[in-house]
Amino acid sequence: MPYDDSVSPTPHRRLLFVAVALAAVCLSAAGCGAGGDSGGAQARPRQGSSATSAAPPSVSPSKSAPAPEKPSASPPSASPSKTTGGRVSGPLSGKTVVIDPGHNPDNHLHTREISRQVDIGTTHKECDTTGTSTDSGYPEARFTLDVSHRLRALLQAQGAKVILTYDGDRPYGPCVDERARIGNDAEADAVVSVHADGSAVGNRGFHVILPALVHGGAADTSKIVDSSRDLGTRIAGLFVRATGSAPSNYIGGNTGLDTRSDLGGLNLSTVPKVFIECGNMRDPKDAALLTSGSWRQKAAQGIADGITSYFNG
Repeated sequence: MPYDDSVSPTPHRRLLFVAVALAAVCLSAAGCGAGGDSGGAQARPRQGSSATSAAPPSVSPSKSAPAPEKPSASPPSASPSKTTGGRVSGPLSGKTVVIDPGHNPDNHLHTREISRQVDIGTTHKECDTTGTSTDSGYPEARFTLDVSHRLRALLQAQGAKVILTYDGDRPYGPCVDERARIGNDAEADAVVSVHADGSAVGNRGFHVILPALVHGGAADTSKIVDSSRDLGTRIAGLFVRATGSAPSNYIGGNTGLDTRSDLGGLNLSTVPKVFIECGNMRDPKDAALLTSGSWRQKAAQGIADGITSYFNG
């Protein structure tokens, strides 16, 4: 879940026009021919964006959530690459991508530290939160780190320089302001914060969170709103194609996109950045996907494809 949000979900909505809306985005954004910060237990209803994504194939949901699987070995490159002088060269050579795995598996052991208020430009919010989990106890923080490792391998295989905001190497956090600062200091070409939502049963699907136009205190997103929307739209369209998952039926008006002004990780960013909520951990059908190692590989591939599409223009 995003770091700054924990309120009740909207009622279930039917996906009446998903295929048409998504096909429009994939055609315009990805050329594929068909393209908060805090975590409580529930997501709140928010105003959706009017942008669209690519048409999803049908999904046959699993009947029950399997036990979490260990990360797979580094996947092969999506495009031919070669190693020169110990460095991989490829289509993303010269690009810097920061991956921000949401939350930290040990945040629950440091409640005082993560409860500390930090400045997000327009207001103050908690340093971080514990995130959500499936009903069987699979934590969001483990999911986000696993997908981030898979995503890193895919991007590095194409020659990108990849930085993680943390890699299981700290007792808690980092705080949301530091997560934004890591991307800024790296002068990243793109930043993606990986999450999973915690909403009501029946609420399904993914959504990508885009920064709103915010100007106040230390927050000024005016220079990254358009580029972040392009990045997020491409990720949404290609996430559909890679995973077969439909856009959220409870946030974003069936577009798979949502715009927010209350997330420190977006407000404080000076480089293109989005969040992706890969599914709802509290819905059994979505949980069956999120706890599957093979599906997590597809999720990483969809995000990687969206990032590559963004760089290719």
